[in-house]
Amino acid sequence: MTLTELQRNYRPGTVETILVRTSRIVAPILLDNVNAISDIGLEGDHYQNTGGNRQVTLIQAEHLEVLASMLGVDKVAPELVRRNLVVKGINLLSLKGKKFKVGGAVLEYSGECHPCSRMEKNLGTGGYNAMRGHGGITAKVIAGGVIRVGDSVVISEGDNDVA
Repeated sequence: MTLTELQRNYRPGTVETILVRTSRIVAPILLDNVNAISDIGLEGDHYQNTGGNRQVTLIQAEHLEVLASMLGVDKVAPELVRRNLVVKGINLLSLKGKKFKVGGAVLEYSGECHPCSRMEKNLGTGGYNAMRGHGGITAKVIAGGVIRVGDSVVISEGDNDVA
């Protein structure tokens, strides 16, 4: 197989946690479902941004386990990393340059989600550095729809979906 062919092989992921924050500093609100609004973001989230690149943030559940290990704690709660969607089973960096379906919405990879200084406060000493390379991705909402806990995360049909 060629590298291009290998990059088309994906296993679907699953939405494990949904979080929104009504303003910048407040604690995230845990939801069972959320409405993704085309070219804006997630309903109720302060990062709604018409035309912006950071409309939705995603992190891998597996990276929460890595962070816990690096920080010497049993568990890192999803609320502490301040991402909108926690997904499991799919490598988010493999979505670079792709559109992907999350439940009823279509998102498009727009960049890596680097940690901010709040990670040191939320995770404790070393939290910022632990998050480097494990912060997940940002995405734009290409087509709106409802996203629910348990929904699949798959490459969209227009991007050689094989899942």
